[in-house]
Amino acid sequence: MAVVQDVPEHPNASSLRSTGGEVLLPRAGLVTLSVIMAVFSATAVVLNTTVIAVTLRHRHLRQPLNFALVNLAVSDLGITLTGTMPSVVTNAAGYYISGRVGCVLEGFCVSLFGITALCTVALIAVERVFVVCKPLGTIVFQEKHAVAGVAVSWLWSLLWNTPPLFGWGNYELEGVGTSCGPDWQSRDPKNLSYVICYFVLCFAIPFVIMVASYTWLLCTLRRVAKLGGAAAKAEARVAWMVVMMVVAFLVSWMPYATLALMVVFKPDANFSPLVKVMPIYMAKSSTIYNPMIYIYMNKQFRTYAVPFLLCGNNPLPPEEEVSEGQTIVSPMNHKITPE
Repeated sequence: MAVVQDVPEHPNASSLRSTGGEVLLPRAGLVTLSVIMAVFSATAVVLNTTVIAVTLRHRHLRQPLNFALVNLAVSDLGITLTGTMPSVVTNAAGYYISGRVGCVLEGFCVSLFGITALCTVALIAVERVFVVCKPLGTIVFQEKHAVAGVAVSWLWSLLWNTPPLFGWGNYELEGVGTSCGPDWQSRDPKNLSYVICYFVLCFAIPFVIMVASYTWLLCTLRRVAKLGGAAAKAEARVAWMVVMMVVAFLVSWMPYATLALMVVFKPDANFSPLVKVMPIYMAKSSTIYNPMIYIYMNKQFRTYAVPFLLCGNNPLPPEEEVSEGQTIVSPMNHKITPE
């Protein structure tokens, strides 16, 4: 989003400057950003690897409803390895060190994994509605449905992140010039048409699907809240999951999407370095929220993940294991029962 030099005249300069000579971020700010992203990177690698490894190790977890959770962990790990970790190096160096090819590659990979993650969050929402609310009646959610959903999330992301490689849209330096992403600022008609389509189809639609699905889910659960007991407990558990999902999505992605949209329609707007940087790295920080939600708010994952993280030690008290994914609502009498 900012026009910056590919390589400054002096790599060890104390700040990063735009082509107009403006100081975008002091050296101390770049180092601080590098340290913060290093912490996020290490945390994301550990948590997402845990989700993947634990699921592969325990057959009990390899059920269709968990396919999307593993897919989310894979895409979040991809964001970390191709975007967050390289930003640690570039911010520490004080400039973007990978050149034009590296910029395009980073922009493509981070966008591919990022949109796949967003689509997967929407997919999880749809799957929850499919299982809990049973909008299709007696049709049971099966492995083929889970695999199809995961495949669609990757294909949709690939479909809309490939065009910049062939001339429709572009990948450029963004923020203070130490990371790359879609070119939101260019006024070229081809680029402008691409970013508008990209925003609507890859940001807005997944968000609408997620909110609509969980609203439907909450309305269904509220109808059975008066039953008390297991029903009330299930409602509270799912409600907290809903809150955390929506908050994580809004906190991590909406600032970036909003800034991108502002740049599209006001390309000459003068944003402070902090405003340019924060939304980008908030979006990249989403890679730690999702595994935290599912490890610590899903009993199935928590039962196996905590000992895995603590080398066999489990300080948590034993709990009755009823997975949110195994809780269903009868479409006839609206009673919640564990499968």
